[in-house]
Amino acid sequence: MTEKIPVKDVTSGTVRSYDLYAKREKIQTRSYKGLFKNVRLIGVGFLMVLYFGTAWLNWGDRQAVLFDLPARQFHIFAATFTPQDFFLLSFLLIICAFGLFFITVFAGRVWCGYTCPQTVWTWIFMWAERITEGERNQRIKLDKAPMSAGKFLRRSAKHSIWLAISLATALTFVGYFTPIRELVVELFTLQMAGWALFWVFFFTAATYINAGWMREQVCIYMCPYARFQSVMFDKDTLIVSYDPNRGETRGPRKKGVEPASVGLGDCIDCNICVQVCPTGIDIRDGLQYECIGCAACVDACDEVMDKMNYPRGLIRYTTEHNLSGEKTHILRPRLLGYGAALLIMIGLFIFTVSSLAQVTLDVQRDRNVLYREVRGGNIENVYIIKVFNKTQNERTFALSVEGHPELILEVPANRMTIQPNTLLQLPVNVQLDPAFLEETNMPIRFRVTATDDDSISATSESRFMGPTLR
Repeated sequence: MTEKIPVKDVTSGTVRSYDLYAKREKIQTRSYKGLFKNVRLIGVGFLMVLYFGTAWLNWGDRQAVLFDLPARQFHIFAATFTPQDFFLLSFLLIICAFGLFFITVFAGRVWCGYTCPQTVWTWIFMWAERITEGERNQRIKLDKAPMSAGKFLRRSAKHSIWLAISLATALTFVGYFTPIRELVVELFTLQMAGWALFWVFFFTAATYINAGWMREQVCIYMCPYARFQSVMFDKDTLIVSYDPNRGETRGPRKKGVEPASVGLGDCIDCNICVQVCPTGIDIRDGLQYECIGCAACVDACDEVMDKMNYPRGLIRYTTEHNLSGEKTHILRPRLLGYGAALLIMIGLFIFTVSSLAQVTLDVQRDRNVLYREVRGGNIENVYIIKVFNKTQNERTFALSVEGHPELILEVPANRMTIQPNTLLQLPVNVQLDPAFLEETNMPIRFRVTATDDDSISATSESRFMGPTLR
């Protein structure tokens, strides 16, 4: 007789349920000082100068970085890219992905804590909140207080700064696609075009809502990185951690009291680590997916430890192996694998960019007629050629056709002078004596070559059509 597997009824009693989305509880963070805050301020300052400043740089007679969508030209300082170079975006995305994987395996979510745009703009908005509404306790009291003239003025000042930052952010972003100097003048003279106005409004609203109102909700519910980061973590990954072996048991005490003398650990249970956290978690509960690795709790806890004359590092960047007393392995297969893939992709990208053609040639047959017979009995095909000078200098190009030695090329001029980053389009006729026509659909090749540098050239394949051979 087959024995039955014992079954236990677990449906009776309290069952804990989890909501996919919890109503947001407003987080009011307090000010603090420390090493990692200074590192973040330096990084944020550099990113702000890079983001807002690059849009105003000129390169020759144009904006240094300009993605000109109507002209299908993407200018990045001395380089100009066309839609044919769009495959380079794949390289960049792969490089960014492997870079993110590499830094995550090594040091957790430092990207989120220091350089993610959502985090950077959230910190800026929190600064605006602090200078207009006061420190944490003042803001909490202000939230509970009834509306008054003082509260209205403080709130108005805060939202005005938020909107000004959002507008500057949106103008700069759109300014990478439309010349920013013209864009700013058009905005303040109320002459901005419809689509430009739409995108400025859209990105202003997006920045204002994401950094001002949603904040940590974007990180917790919208960003996928928080969900798959744990796949890349291992016990040698540097993460922000609380040391329970040193901190427990928690409890308040007077300054200068030795923890062991009162049966306590180093943690005085002040909750300052919770009050400075931008996502509102308690790092003492262990690693959580909401943690963005900003190390605000590290700086705040170090301040408290200094005041208590205890050693720093109760909360610190460390590894699971280190917390358990084991040795941390920095060089490990996963990290080396991501690093090698990253270096390979960077090398391929540099090689590809350095070998990009400085001139492109596109040839299209006239679709209105396959071929025609001209005076003298020759067969003629008509083509439209497009030559794009991707260099930063005016250049003269010579056009030739290959495929048969008797092909006759008729162009408006033997030489084409093309301005920098300019596309020239013109019709050309190619003739051939029917006696030399080897097939009704003969392959030919057009070539353009710079007259001052033979290495600057491009070719394009096409077909020469003729009557049916007998």
